[in-house]
Amino acid sequence: MIWKRPLLAGGFVLLVLGVAASKNEAPLPEGAVADRILVEKAARTLSLFKDGAVLKTYHVALGRDPVGAKEREGDGRTPEGSYVIAGRKEDSAFHRALRISYPNEADLARAQAAGESPGGDIMIHGLKNGLGWLGRLHTRSDWTEGCIAVTNEEIEEIWRAVPDSTPVEIRP
Repeated sequence: MIWKRPLLAGGFVLLVLGVAASKNEAPLPEGAVADRILVEKAARTLSLFKDGAVLKTYHVALGRDPVGAKEREGDGRTPEGSYVIAGRKEDSAFHRALRISYPNEADLARAQAAGESPGGDIMIHGLKNGLGWLGRLHTRSDWTEGCIAVTNEEIEEIWRAVPDSTPVEIRP
């Protein structure tokens, strides 16, 4: 079947691009510890800081409807505001996950005033288990339910460098 060849070739090219795009160009030095995380939604970046200096910046995918602050459960938005890393989830459906302390008091008040549930389980995580081969291709669109996604290699690095209780600021 002649039509299958271009389809197979296209799939192979995507696989090669995904693997190539997943390479972690300049890894964090061993033992680096961040004291702050800044997520800039408009730029689609997550930066790790130590003593005011940027340690490293990663490209991210956000919630499927990323403009504006998260208002309620299921809205597909990534929250905006000040949070902390509130724990770790090794057995996630995604390659490792760092829990963000969403909702904060302001998020709860806004949701209560609207008569809505604020939602929860907002994480910084890797790719869905089994899809790690996508690498950085995953950042071509915003696809999470409100989480912040990086490659599997990047979440491994972030996992090591970010202690629990690290402040997380998420800006529009």
